[in-house]
Amino acid sequence: MKQALVDDTEDVSLDFGSEEELALRKARIRHPLATFFHLFFRVSAIVTYLFCDWFSNSFVACFVTILLLLSFDFWSVKNVTGRLLVGLRWWNQIDEDGKSHWVFEAKRVPTIAASTEAEARIFWLGLIICPVIWTMFFFSTLFSLKLKWLALVIAGISLQTANLYGYIHCKLGGQKNISRVTSRLFGAADVPKRQSSRISEDGTEEHGKTGTR
Repeated sequence: MKQALVDDTEDVSLDFGSEEELALRKARIRHPLATFFHLFFRVSAIVTYLFCDWFSNSFVACFVTILLLLSFDFWSVKNVTGRLLVGLRWWNQIDEDGKSHWVFEAKRVPTIAASTEAEARIFWLGLIICPVIWTMFFFSTLFSLKLKWLALVIAGISLQTANLYGYIHCKLGGQKNISRVTSRLFGAADVPKRQSSRISEDGTEEHGKTGTR
């Protein structure tokens, strides 16, 4: 009986790490602050554009306020929320020769702090819907002849479309980059083989010539 009890206790295995990982996967929002600010600045810019006449009669004050909200949104989405919510990042850098290079990164190793499906859905919906709304504002200002707002609407379309374009490149360009890297690796691996085959061929040719002499 004692031996049986010992065997039963030895067969028991507890894995607390898997339970913690499952609990984290079930969490809907892991980055509530980043999720809030991902929508706050862009929604605030749209609401201010629609109802700015109710708050102030000054066109300059409304223009500057909306432009600041759009700028804060562009910076936060590009540098913070994209990295935390979907694991993507893009930026532009200039090398020593003065050439501009666009860099698109995608996180491929899953971690415990990875984003959830709800966060990714909120990120992409906010990233896609808001530029569509600003495009509608562009046509409405154009047809209603409110040309003083046209520059602001174009700025809103440009800033939010730039983020959308960058993150689409990050999302869709990952597989292309992997295929390019693997092709380069296989190409680099074939170079020593080709060189060795050429050396062997040259060696046999030279040996044949010396033999005839």
